[in-house]
Amino acid sequence: MGKEIKAFIRTETWSICDLPQGKTDVGYKWVFTIKFHADGSIERYKARLVAKGYTQQVGIDFIDTFSPVVKMVTVKVVLSLAPKMRWSLHQLDVSNAFLNSDLSEEIYMKLPLGYGELMGVEVSPNSVCRLHKSIYGLKQASRQWFSKFKSTLVGFGFEKCHGYHTLFMKEANGHYLAVLVYVDDILIASTHDEAVVELKSQLSSAFQLSGSWSS
Repeated sequence: MGKEIKAFIRTETWSICDLPQGKTDVGYKWVFTIKFHADGSIERYKARLVAKGYTQQVGIDFIDTFSPVVKMVTVKVVLSLAPKMRWSLHQLDVSNAFLNSDLSEEIYMKLPLGYGELMGVEVSPNSVCRLHKSIYGLKQASRQWFSKFKSTLVGFGFEKCHGYHTLFMKEANGHYLAVLVYVDDILIASTHDEAVVELKSQLSSAFQLSGSWSS
């Protein structure tokens, strides 16, 4: 739980303030899961703090919620083409992905119990979290994250494929890169490994990456 709270602090997810008059705050809950290795042994225990997004009011706390994810047929096409075209495949995911996306709406969340003691600060009974990032559980969280990741890839010179909103392509010095996005899971196909190394370096400068593999 402490690690999760520190991730919120690191990404400047919120600021602590008193709840403004006339405003309401959304609740929160802790979700606990156990991650396992392929052999069934325990990898780690995970705690995630999520907002109770079902208490948000449409038109006030959020407007649009739709976020595209890659279609399985697109993944199959890329995987089938990879050995024929001699593409290398690389997978990675983004740690605490939603905490990287900005939140435009004015949303307040109840302060997690024990926050003051954990951080060694004094908080008033009326203290709440003014959210600046789209944390898990918010209605617009997935949409905001995709918008953030898309703009980051476009900034790196990628173009979104027409008709495939989660497939991004880039050509540089005769080498090709394709990036498929499924929420925070990223699949990269490339004709040149050095181009992938450069892309991973660029992504690492913007996000905290984890769980990568290549073939």
